[in-house]
Amino acid sequence: PLPAAADSSGEVGLEEEAGARRALLDCEPLARVLRDRAVQLQDEMCKKFTVCENSMEMLVRNNLNLPKVTEEDGCLLAGFDEEKCLTKLSSGLFAFQTYLEFIQETFDSEKQNVESLCYSTKHLAATIRQMVINPDEVVIPDSAAQKSLLANLKSDKDWIEKITMHLILRDFTSLMEKTVRAVRYLKKTRSFSA
Repeated sequence: PLPAAADSSGEVGLEEEAGARRALLDCEPLARVLRDRAVQLQDEMCKKFTVCENSMEMLVRNNLNLPKVTEEDGCLLAGFDEEKCLTKLSSGLFAFQTYLEFIQETFDSEKQNVESLCYSTKHLAATIRQMVINPDEVVIPDSAAQKSLLANLKSDKDWIEKITMHLILRDFTSLMEKTVRAVRYLKKTRSFSA
């Protein structure tokens, strides 16, 4: 007998399409949860350490080179480019893993919440990567680069670490907002035949 893959009835294509639809539908609620958790962590930092958005110290250190979504990434409604946008979002989420790990190691009172944030972010990054036509285009930092970055984020000055955590959470929240918008737009515009 022929292997099931040789079936030309189109079932495999429909299964892939159904999987893509499920992945897309799962992304928006997860991205919303991640955004909300990041906002909650920022609020906790403001309460516990008085490191808040309008603090003057925020201007002192922002050489973090955090992942950002720009107009060229194709995620804005005008000029939306699905492949470029999803590749950028997935790459950005993978890149944030090291920064979130730094927060997990540094923000002791919120260790479990940040651990959950890390795990869910990695899951979302992998899910979005599956939706990309060329998943090899998604940049996933290698472990040596991650270790080096993690070491560079650490400081002997407690307040610098707190500001660093705040900036990471602020930019992560921004990336999650753009992820929510892009996924919502895709849900409205993608046509699934099933």
